[in-house]
Amino acid sequence: MHLLLEYSLVPDYLQRRVALRDEHLALARAAHERGELLLAGALPDPFDRALLVWTAPREVVERFAAQDPYVRHGLVSAWTVREWNVVVGGAATPR
Repeated sequence: MHLLLEYSLVPDYLQRRVALRDEHLALARAAHERGELLLAGALPDPFDRALLVWTAPREVVERFAAQDPYVRHGLVSAWTVREWNVVVGGAATPR
């Protein structure tokens, strides 16, 4: 099962992330090294959302969001976790 963590980003996200980027990336890289986080990145033009693809239980994803400096310091105005039914690709689970 995959989960998507979607962030809604504040309008001045690009300017404000500079001071927090190293801490955010360290948290994300640690989750990736544990095999929990597959992919992560912001959607450009405009930079108003970010998506993180997980293969971890919901509580792990929610704990990540709660610890993420982007969330804690208000760069993320809202976030959601949703199941993603992958039907094509290496981890597909067609229904």
